[in-house]
Amino acid sequence: MKSLWNNDEAAKFALSNNDLLALRVYTSRLLGQEPALVLHGGGNTSVKASATNLFGESEELLYVKGSGWDLVTIEAAGFAPVKLDVLKKMAQLEQLSDSEMVRVQRAAMTNPNAPNPSVEAILHAIIPFRYVDHTHADAVVTITNTENGEERIRQIYGNRVLIVPYVMPGFILAKKIYALTQDIDWAPLEGMILLNHGVFSFGDDAKTSYERMIELVTAAENYLEAKNAVLAPPPATAAAKENLLTLARIRKSVSALKGAAVIAQLNTTPESLSFASRADVVGIGTRGPLTPDHVIRTKPTPVIVGDKPEEDIVRYVEAYCEYFERNTDGQLTRLNPAPCWAVWPGFGVISFGRSVKEAQIVSDIKDHTIEAIQMAELLGGWKALPEKDIFDMEYWELEQAKLGKKGNPLTLQGKVALVTGAASGIGHACVEALYAQGAAMMALDFSPTISTLFGKKEIRSMLCDITFEENVQRAVESTIRHFGGLDILISNAGTFPLSERIAEMNPDTWDYSLAINLTSHQQLLKACAPYLALGVDAAVVMIASKNVPAPGPGVSAYSVAKAGQTQLARVAALELGELGVRVNVIHPNAVFDTGIWTEDVLEKRAKHYGMTVEEYKTNNVLKTEVTSKDVAALACALVGPLFAKTTGAQVPVDGGNERVI
Repeated sequence: MKSLWNNDEAAKFALSNNDLLALRVYTSRLLGQEPALVLHGGGNTSVKASATNLFGESEELLYVKGSGWDLVTIEAAGFAPVKLDVLKKMAQLEQLSDSEMVRVQRAAMTNPNAPNPSVEAILHAIIPFRYVDHTHADAVVTITNTENGEERIRQIYGNRVLIVPYVMPGFILAKKIYALTQDIDWAPLEGMILLNHGVFSFGDDAKTSYERMIELVTAAENYLEAKNAVLAPPPATAAAKENLLTLARIRKSVSALKGAAVIAQLNTTPESLSFASRADVVGIGTRGPLTPDHVIRTKPTPVIVGDKPEEDIVRYVEAYCEYFERNTDGQLTRLNPAPCWAVWPGFGVISFGRSVKEAQIVSDIKDHTIEAIQMAELLGGWKALPEKDIFDMEYWELEQAKLGKKGNPLTLQGKVALVTGAASGIGHACVEALYAQGAAMMALDFSPTISTLFGKKEIRSMLCDITFEENVQRAVESTIRHFGGLDILISNAGTFPLSERIAEMNPDTWDYSLAINLTSHQQLLKACAPYLALGVDAAVVMIASKNVPAPGPGVSAYSVAKAGQTQLARVAALELGELGVRVNVIHPNAVFDTGIWTEDVLEKRAKHYGMTVEEYKTNNVLKTEVTSKDVAALACALVGPLFAKTTGAQVPVDGGNERVI
């Protein structure tokens, strides 16, 4: 572990050495840049400083990391200013619930708009150094999660650190350390090691506290290396096996137990595959988390799935419910028992989440956990905390207090969609609308612009000519690999050929229109159907045309293809209905912000009807213009719960067309 301190960078944060909080921000970000120290909000930092209040009085404050802020991106506003004397008095109390602790700490803040102070604020306050840094360093926690872990820590650090047996974070931990340190001299200490939890370092300037953390963690890393407990790169092995239908089944099973759709990210890196393929993975992979803080994200253990994944997941849920009953005091609300990650021998490791972000957080924690488990095995054996300690953290009163306070999820949260013709017009609008309602998706188009349009983790883009069946199959399989399943298909790609009467029809015009406007939709349905059958309340929306119920002269190539697409959707509704998949059709008309409506086409169609372009745009009963966003809004409604009992329907979005009516 290397120090990232840079004098020039530090100077940008602090114009003078007296700018204590600015330097606190700087070194906090340095810690946050290293995943082996902190992951996704883990760890906390503080600085003690004087401030002048409204009355001109000087008061001592603790600026401590606030809840909801991540060290890698924290700003000054992310530190809660708390009166230091109040925190020190709280440490002297005999008893204090963590909920009451949070209330009192918030009452002691000098800025009511600041975030809630860290639950470790009292502990930071009683450490008699200006700067305090706390991380969950992988190397240190790995060593403590072994037989004789405490003895090893003493060998590494001697008298440089205070060693604290594991206790729950919050007031209990602060009280424990307060009692341990009443008669000690802090001056020789560089930090504290909290067994099975993490590391504290401290100093009277930001650089000293930060670099002590780096030195303490480096000492643990050096110890692991000296004991040959550092993992070598996984050996070159055959590629991971692939069974995308089983992956979709696993996702569907977890979603059903979760009571909501989840993203399932399959990780097939050599590291994940090597761990999943270990002969002893069932034994070592189910002993507990790397640090108790992770249990909130990952549950105590993963599920190990084999040839009958649904049965394995059901057994996992049963075991989790038994774990809860063994440890509850009868006053707790059981959390959802569905697993947060899965080990799939031979295939890799799967992370589940209600969003891509949540699944990625689980995946990141998993990466560090499986490395630590294997290093600890090399050091003498992986040994997590006892079950009761893990349970107490998972069911911490502060976490229980959050239940019921969560807002309502977005309508399509956790759903996976595939949208064709996504680079412009209706397809682009559908991608944006689905994303706004919580869906993740694959966006397809044959335009190269598709690769740079969205820039969001939830939206993967792929260049794809859907007139080629092999391209369609690759795109569908890529969707499953990245998100674990498929729930929504917006079959939108299309083309509007130049107007040609039947007697004058160019064969290429006819063939090309049928290839894109009809055959491609059949190929897409064929590729998607097996996965939609394993989706969560799966739904298909075909974007057809007003020309189906009301064709016009000169557009037979388009009208016939769209009529065929509509008939395809009707048959699909019959065939897929018994699998729980809904198929509905939207008939837009005169949607002029789409790729097929070039200025040339628009002018010709307006001229054909003897209208100006503006008259043509609003040529409907409601005298209103229909936009791509209007069509996308209807598509989202059709795939959502409002139309859960509707299939085989054809819905116009055209402002009211006299010929259709």
